[in-house]
Amino acid sequence: MGSAVFKSLSVNRVTFLLALFFVMVFNLPFFSVVKRGLEHQSHVDPIFVATIPVFLVALFSAIFSLFSFRYLLKPFFILLILLSSSVFFAAFKYGVVFDTGMIENTFETNSAEALTYLNWASVLNFLLSGLLPAALLYKVKIDYRPIGKELLRKLMFIGGNLLVVGVIAFVFMQNYASFLRNNVEAKRYIIPTYFIGSAAKYINQHYLQAPLQYRQLGTDAKVVTTAPQTKPQLLVMVVGETARAMNYQYYGYKRETNPYTAKYDLQALPDVQSCGTATAVSLPCMFSRMGRQDYDGRRAKAQDSIVDVLNHAGINLAWYDNDSGCKGVCDRVTNQIIDIHMESPFCDGQFCKDQVLVDKLKQVLAEPVTNNANRLIVLHIIGSHGPTYYLRYPDEYRKFTPDCPRSDIQNCSREELLNTYDNTILYTDYIVSEVIGALEQQTKYSPAMMYLSDHGESLGEKGLYLHGSPYSFAPKEQTTVPWLLWMPEPFVAANGMKADCITSLSAKSGITHDNLFDSLLGLFNVQTSVYEQDKDIFATCRNSAAGVSAH
Repeated sequence: MGSAVFKSLSVNRVTFLLALFFVMVFNLPFFSVVKRGLEHQSHVDPIFVATIPVFLVALFSAIFSLFSFRYLLKPFFILLILLSSSVFFAAFKYGVVFDTGMIENTFETNSAEALTYLNWASVLNFLLSGLLPAALLYKVKIDYRPIGKELLRKLMFIGGNLLVVGVIAFVFMQNYASFLRNNVEAKRYIIPTYFIGSAAKYINQHYLQAPLQYRQLGTDAKVVTTAPQTKPQLLVMVVGETARAMNYQYYGYKRETNPYTAKYDLQALPDVQSCGTATAVSLPCMFSRMGRQDYDGRRAKAQDSIVDVLNHAGINLAWYDNDSGCKGVCDRVTNQIIDIHMESPFCDGQFCKDQVLVDKLKQVLAEPVTNNANRLIVLHIIGSHGPTYYLRYPDEYRKFTPDCPRSDIQNCSREELLNTYDNTILYTDYIVSEVIGALEQQTKYSPAMMYLSDHGESLGEKGLYLHGSPYSFAPKEQTTVPWLLWMPEPFVAANGMKADCITSLSAKSGITHDNLFDSLLGLFNVQTSVYEQDKDIFATCRNSAAGVSAH
């Protein structure tokens, strides 16, 4: 009798078991957030706490019933289980939230990057929480009744579950409202509703909505300066990846993570806030006219970036990428993604060490100059991209040991993880020093270098790893980034700026990625209607006679 029950189950029973499984297994990250939230409350009603899983099971049962029909039930829920298994692992082990930004980041992840998340822990999780329950669902025999009876039973089942939801909501309305008001991030960990909603929003924005008409910005841009310029300017901008400011010596870190650039007397802009917490959002945002508060990825793709505005002004532009691409920012100028299969001691067919960008820069700078235009070269490095931090630096830069030579970083000790990450910062510092060294050899230009990371990284603080947390509650580890400047006297003079003022920028407050757009316009003395002087961090350092302005 008992075995017969498990060989043939009613639709409602299967639906209930699925809801129970999703709540009890896939929503462990949600309950972890709930537990942390309750620990901060002065008074906790145990009956209210007990209703939370009951509320979710009843709600999921009602929602799942809408998809529990013959020919749909098994394929739909097998797919949902497999997707939820991967989301669950990322949320449970790394604290990752799959909002629209993270969905976008996932869609834009290349195969080599995706493989870095493959390890024994993720495979075992997928086998136990994904493939095994999916196989059981595939094997189970479901007893489908005639459509009329089935529909009646389904309506009664949905009604009963909604009654449970309604009673709990009515009795504990104040408890739920108070808890969610103080723990707004909790709903983002509910699987599968939140990631499904985020995915639907992303697909709607990028594939279903009609494309926006492309909008050019700053077509009136032109270089205007009265400062004496005997040579064209050359700015190399190194765009960092996943570098957080708190692990830089320049920002008070006690470890020697910046020994290579120490001799260059770099200026470190303090407390710089990123535009996002993942590359897919932060990179196009930092180069867009929109600030973080107004940023919209769909609109950003349909209008010029600062790279385009500088191009309108006649600046010679090029973008070289050793990461996941420029996310549309460089599409209309010279650009190249480094071939990971190239014959080089720095490439292994999956990734290249950032030295390849230094070699590329030296090659480009050795080419004959075709015009006397000012020049911007962007080097997008792979930097500190995780979780395989140990793959980002050669053995000779393995200064901090023991490190963590694995991708399941949550299983490394705190010391090992920090050592590995700090080695990536150390190697990035070497790369930056090599870029400056190459620029020092230039006789055709007045050179300068700017280093700015796209976002930071969590290394286990508050149970979070990696990055991509929703900005509203992202920790400072993911949002505070390094912004370093190397501006020698010839470049400063060519811009009509005061050297002592450039030095004083290290004490300037309130700097964010939002300042990049106008600061680049100011550095290249570009006059345009889209220039906003109050966002140009160099504006106060520029002699009035050499200044640029909007018109």
